[in-house]
Amino acid sequence: MRSLLFKIGMTICTGAILLALLTGCAATASSTAAATTPTQTTAAATSAATQSVPAAPPAGAPADGPGGAPGNAPGGAPGGGAASVDTGTGAYTLADGEALNGGTYTSTNADENALRAEGDVTASLNDVTVEKSAGVASSSDASSFYGLNAAILALDTATLNITGGTVTASAEGANGVFAYDGSTIHIQDTTINVSGGNAGGIEVSGGATLTATNLTVNSTVKAAIRSDRGGGTLTVDGGTYTTSGSSGAPAIYSTANITANNATLTANDSEAVVVEGFNSVTLNDCTVTGNMSGTYGQASGENIHNVMLYQSMSGDAETGTSSFTMTGGTLVSKNGDMFYVTNTNSVITLSGVDLTLADGAYLLRVSGNDGSRGWGTAGSNGGNATFDLSGQTLSGDIFVDAISTLDMKISNSSAFTGAINPDGTQASSLSVTLDSTSTWTLTADSYVSAFNGSMDNVVTNGHTLYVNGSAIN
Repeated sequence: MRSLLFKIGMTICTGAILLALLTGCAATASSTAAATTPTQTTAAATSAATQSVPAAPPAGAPADGPGGAPGNAPGGAPGGGAASVDTGTGAYTLADGEALNGGTYTSTNADENALRAEGDVTASLNDVTVEKSAGVASSSDASSFYGLNAAILALDTATLNITGGTVTASAEGANGVFAYDGSTIHIQDTTINVSGGNAGGIEVSGGATLTATNLTVNSTVKAAIRSDRGGGTLTVDGGTYTTSGSSGAPAIYSTANITANNATLTANDSEAVVVEGFNSVTLNDCTVTGNMSGTYGQASGENIHNVMLYQSMSGDAETGTSSFTMTGGTLVSKNGDMFYVTNTNSVITLSGVDLTLADGAYLLRVSGNDGSRGWGTAGSNGGNATFDLSGQTLSGDIFVDAISTLDMKISNSSAFTGAINPDGTQASSLSVTLDSTSTWTLTADSYVSAFNGSMDNVVTNGHTLYVNGSAIN
């Protein structure tokens, strides 16, 4: 009996041991399989993270989309939300040291550049024909911020030299020639025609550099010379830059440092120049014409103007002082106020410029806006402007509303003819400094909060200058 019980016990123990071993093996196999999947996922995530860098806007910036939503920038891209870096692909990618001479290079695929220079390469294009005729950008933000779907794109630390040839871009989101990130493009004697939606002529973003010499650029939807998130440096010498067909297509839209010398800049249906946020436009001996035919989107409270300095709050431009400087040349407004400042600090400097104002418009308007586009909050989104005239002759009235400020400086044999706040509006602050070599000729009663200078240099023409409500002449 004992022998039988012993055998039964041994059988049970053996079974238990075998069961435990089988369970352990199964658990080990399951654990090994489970560990494999996270390893693959992690590798994929690492690869994705390498190519997907969030570009978040400043805190409080509205996450707006395309189609005229509040915060969108005229002539710029839809702004606001964070966007992953997506530059797409290239139909032809240039190798280091490569030079293309003549020939035609095309792209008809979505999110694809016709020609592309990336990485640490230096390449050149000579008398090349580039056509981006089809293929829609999957992201309007990426096409504006990173060059997705552009006809020609340089990125990373690439240097691309372009001489002659033509670039035609008619696809949605297909900018003409685009420099992104740490890249540099030198382009000369090239013709660029851009007609696709959300696309302009030549562009920098992400800190890139582009120099353009004697180009002919035509754009129908966005700016001929433009920049977007991250800005950069763009310098133009000579050439003709023309936009038509859209009230959101200025000749220049700046979220960067843009300089143009001896260029002809014409916006047939839009304002001529826009500077957003802590950025600048400098013009030397240029011929500039704007004809803003309407406002952006459906907002009826917007101002018609020729040069605008503002902050959209979209996140595309750092908040700070906007700067417009013009020396020599001509500046023509066919419709709207010559200068408009809203929701930003700004400095406007003029020297020896020949200005032509539109009928019934202000020379300068500094005021808040209705906030319908996200340009600050109505009632607290006025402008703060410094208007510096040196060796400048100009005429026209100035208006500064109750939530805005103006510091006007008239010096170096300048002559200003016009009235300031002739309706008696009291600006938040409004000072005029007139040096002994310059004159101010009144065309109506004017109201300022401070006047620095001699009344001997003010020609009143029977009108009265009021300082803090008191007549001083």
